[in-house]
Parts: sequence; C-alpha cells; structure tokens
Amino acid sequence: MTVLRGLLPMLASPGTHVPTGPEWQHEVKWDGVRALAAVDASGVSLSSRNGNRITVAWPELLVPPAGLRDGVVDGEIIALNERGVPDFRVLADRMHVRRTATIARLAERIPATFMVFDLLRLDGEELLELPLSERRRRLADLDLAPSGWQVPGQYDDGRMLLDATRAQGLEGIVSKRIDSPYRPGERSSQWLKFAHRHRGSYVVGGWRPQTGTRDRLASLLVGQPTPDGLLYRGRVGSGIGAKQSRLLTDLLAPLTRASSPFADEVPRVDAQGTSWVEPAIVIEIDSHGVGYDRLRQPSYQGVRTDLSPEDLVS
Repeated sequence: MTVLRGLLPMLASPGTHVPTGPEWQHEVKWDGVRALAAVDASGVSLSSRNGNRITVAWPELLVPPAGLRDGVVDGEIIALNERGVPDFRVLADRMHVRRTATIARLAERIPATFMVFDLLRLDGEELLELPLSERRRRLADLDLAPSGWQVPGQYDDGRMLLDATRAQGLEGIVSKRIDSPYRPGERSSQWLKFAHRHRGSYVVGGWRPQTGTRDRLASLLVGQPTPDGLLYRGRVGSGIGAKQSRLLTDLLAPLTRASSPFADEVPRVDAQGTSWVEPAIVIEIDSHGVGYDRLRQPSYQGVRTDLSPEDLVS
C-alpha cells in the first residue's frame, strides 16, 4: 500500500473578502470529512486530516479509480441529507462505527461521495511543488470511474459562487491561488475560506441551566412556528453571557409551563433538565448553513421585541 508518510492536508485561512483576478480560482466548501487517499496496486487507503487511518469506515469509496494506479489525492467525503444538501451530521453516525456488518449497512443506507480537489502524487511523481493549476489539470485528466469519487468544478467568479452557495444552503467557498504549491499541514493565506452565516428569528420553548446550578440560564431550546405547530430546531448557548442570562431569565420566568410546547419530539439529551416555557419570546440567531432540521453552530444575537411568533409562521 502506498504510504502517506504522515502527510497532512493543507489548510485554508479565514478570509475577509473574496479575492478577484485571474490568479484566483474558487471552489465549493464541502460540509464533510476531509481525507487524503492513497492508491496503489493493493487498493485504496484513507486517512483523516489528523493523520488517522479511516479506510474501514468508507467501504464504498475503496474501489480504485480506473485512471489512478499509483497516487495520492486530497478531498472531502460528503453525504447528502434529505434536502439534497451535503451535511456533516449525516456522516456522523458512520465515523466511529467499528463493526464490519454495521459499516456495510450504513454504507448502503447513507452512501458517501469523495469530492477530490487536489492531486499530490501521480505514477511515482511527487506533485507538491507544482502550481495548483497544473495539479488540477492532471487531476481533471484522470478517469475516476468506477469509484465513488468526483472532481468538483472550479469557478472564475468567486463572488458569484459565494452568492450561489448561500442561496443553495451550502457551507461556503474556498478561494485558491492558481500558482500555490501544496504545503502539507500548513494553514496558508494562498487558500482562503469563506463560510456562510445566516440570521433568523426563532421562538423560545425552553431553557437549560448551567451545569451545577438550577436557576442560572445557560442555553435556550428554540423552534420554528409552522402551520403544524412549533417545530424543534435545536439548542443555543453561544452568545449568552451573564448579562444576557439575567435578561432572559426575567423574560421567561412568568412563562413557565409543565410540558414541552414543541409539536415534535425533543431529543432526550436536550430535553433532560429543561424548564419549558410558553412559546411567546422571539429571539434572533446567527447560524451556519441553511436547509437543516437543526441549527448548526447557532449563536444568540438578542430578543426581537418587534416580532411575535405569529409573525414567523410561513
């Protein structure tokens, strides 16, 4: 088996604005599991961004591509949720499974795709010092059939791609200099990442105390009002400091009720220890990505006194 020799993926730095000009190319930022794949005559070996071997977890990705006999590639393992959007949480059930039979069932039920966006070695030649444009040209020339691998597109207009990925509920984009060499394990300013954050209004249905206390509010359980009732969208604790905690406690104390106001079931891990409240308070939340049943990386932004739950029903 081709040895990865401790090779770690090159990483992107957070960007402040999308660069323009012919020296930059732009790609979709995939919401999945970063992986390096090594291929030789004995098959495919996968390793994580931390250098751990993860080959056994992804049996559907181990069919060697027809056009890659000896090489190493970099990419992202993704799976689609019920809305057709790449979603890390769809993969989460598979990441730590060790039983072969269970892995096979999950691979059939939740098939993964390997989005390959860089080529580091080909037929014994190390390509790390070549510019990205040349590595991508050679990657595009490869025949990836019959594997579950794909080469995602590159785009000249980064601002257009950023807007399009936001509208589609994707994670964001990565902008890369076409002359950039591959620097294993380094976080480089020659690769810039732009992740979407989204603002939305949600209704509070309960709160949980800080660990070790009974009355110090630490997080909120929130939902989305719909014609079918208040649907649970997750728990938010980020952004709730001491001042915000006192304000929210005063607002929610008169609204206490005995049972959950959510029309659907709240996961036990969230419901345990929760104080339920009448769904009357609307708050603003900043979150990562759209199109998911649960808020991703939510952050509390404040109370919306100008909105009622009825205003949010679509």
